[in-house]
Amino acid sequence: MNFRAVFHLISFLVLFTTMGQYASWGIALLYHDPVYVQTGLLQAAFFNTLFAALLWAVTRGPIDLTRRDGFGIVTFGWLMVAHTGALPYVLTASTPDAVTALFETMSGYTATGSTAIEIVEDLPYGILFWRSLTQWFGGMGIIVLAVAILPFLGVGGMQLFSAEMSGPSKDRLTPRIESTAKLLWGVYLALTLIAFLAFHWAGLNWFDALNHAFTAVATGGFSTRTASVAAYDSVAVEMVFVVVMLIGGISFPLHYRALTGYPKSYFKDPQIRFYFGLWGITILIIALNLIFSMGLSPAHAFRDTLFQVTTLLTSTGFVSADYNQWPALSRGILLFLMICGGCAGSTAGGVKVIRFLVLFKKALREIRLFMQPEAVVQVKVAKKTVTQDIISKITSYFVIYMLVWGVATLIMTLFLPDLKSAFSSVVSALGNMGPGFGSVGAVQNYAHINAGGKITLTFVMLLGRLELFTVLVLFLPRFWRK
Repeated sequence: MNFRAVFHLISFLVLFTTMGQYASWGIALLYHDPVYVQTGLLQAAFFNTLFAALLWAVTRGPIDLTRRDGFGIVTFGWLMVAHTGALPYVLTASTPDAVTALFETMSGYTATGSTAIEIVEDLPYGILFWRSLTQWFGGMGIIVLAVAILPFLGVGGMQLFSAEMSGPSKDRLTPRIESTAKLLWGVYLALTLIAFLAFHWAGLNWFDALNHAFTAVATGGFSTRTASVAAYDSVAVEMVFVVVMLIGGISFPLHYRALTGYPKSYFKDPQIRFYFGLWGITILIIALNLIFSMGLSPAHAFRDTLFQVTTLLTSTGFVSADYNQWPALSRGILLFLMICGGCAGSTAGGVKVIRFLVLFKKALREIRLFMQPEAVVQVKVAKKTVTQDIISKITSYFVIYMLVWGVATLIMTLFLPDLKSAFSSVVSALGNMGPGFGSVGAVQNYAHINAGGKITLTFVMLLGRLELFTVLVLFLPRFWRK
């Protein structure tokens, strides 16, 4: 791997994200945060700018990227911006220690939404803004942002784009990968603006509306309130969240096609049909379960179910009700949704519904072949045959996903009081979800976990955001051989 070229490009990633720290300092000034907060944010921005400049200067030279370098830039770049992004928390004393600051920052950049801050309202405005901004940066992907301007550096971006984008395939909207990245970010900006205006229309003040626009479009889940969306107790607010989260969970290339005159793209995509089918069926089942098991009124049951199914299917993690108190059937379905996640090419986490769709069709194929060994049966999605290579990759991904989940759960049993909390904390981190069950449930947080547990979950969040292979490939000795 060409370390000089890799870290030269990472210096630009650090500089990009540091601009957000200057913006957060401006918010601190605007809202009259305490002087030590204003000073801390400015110091963090200055130190990170200086670090980026020094890193850029010592790594200057010709750049020729390989696929291997792309993996290095994505993984090391994410680690670097997480560490530099933790500095505002440390210098403003917003977290009790540096490990918690790193946990909070990684949760932000990976759009996970797990928080180790017990009372969010105690945070100053500048830090609340920075916290939300990390999710907005991470939602579409810091690397995709970099790819959008790589022509300025004279560098091709396919290696980065393919390593960072989620899902089993990467959708190009244009022949040039840089143009694709710019178009995706254009859609992302437009949706963020629409969400901002919609939240304010629904009743949120300008600051809350902006922060929640950042985190909802990014399907991140950070809120400016400890009680999350439940703090507003507003049907109008919740419905706006539902719409924004559903949009965030849909493939962004489809949004672009719809906005450029091809709205039928939504209806033709089998992934979207599966996504909304799963969404609708689970809402119906859970709502009926709540009505007959807990005696809730139909209006109450469907309101809570609509929100929680949407937020967990899209791996956003906002909370409007304590689903830890729901019946076992409902909690089991929610757990499946947490694993499933949204669409490939979206800001959502999880395994992705397209992978589940292919695995389901592969299972049906195997059953049919068991009954008719001589039959020629192909796995098809949208009337197109799925190649054996893609099926193999999806199967391998799912197996590795489950192995990582199992190993990480065993590790987390050392740091959490019960198995339910341990395995759901890993499901949440690996699926970039936020809340889980047990002691890390809907109305809980991660503050009680010690440093070892937070470091473990921080690494698992990175694995989930970069879809395992991008990070795990770095642990193979062959990767480092020339």
